[in-house]
Amino acid sequence: MIASTGASTNTNTSTGTSIFKANPTLAQVNSWGIGTLGENLGIELIEIGPDFLRGRMPVDHRTKQPFGLLHGGASIALAETLGSIAAQLVAGPAFQALGIEINGNHVKSASAGFVIGTARPLHIGGKTQVWDIRIENEQAELVCVSRLTVAVRAATKASS
Repeated sequence: MIASTGASTNTNTSTGTSIFKANPTLAQVNSWGIGTLGENLGIELIEIGPDFLRGRMPVDHRTKQPFGLLHGGASIALAETLGSIAAQLVAGPAFQALGIEINGNHVKSASAGFVIGTARPLHIGGKTQVWDIRIENEQAELVCVSRLTVAVRAATKASS
């Protein structure tokens, strides 16, 4: 992921609270992706809200299928990246969030620019979380809708 600058704003303006137990800056969260699939695809986290995580991905040679359109697998990689990181921020450092199921419906093609994904929770439980990830083009048109289910377990020494 490309490192961003600026601090996250993890507070709900109406209640002063956030669903996230961890409160890193965008630069810190983007640094988690160095050397990963997300970095290879150009995924960049751009906003941490009170109950959402937003990121973007370029539609370019790294993310297109042979016919010049955004590859569905790239959309799913963006969705899983956003949902998994959001789930980890909710779980906090004493726990590990692990994806166990993801699906996606591709409803519109994209051939240039960026797609922007926003992950919001549908369910936050002690052992599982379910996240809704909407991916839109730069004109705010829905490109893909995805649902990610994660398991939450105690972090092991190797994973902390």
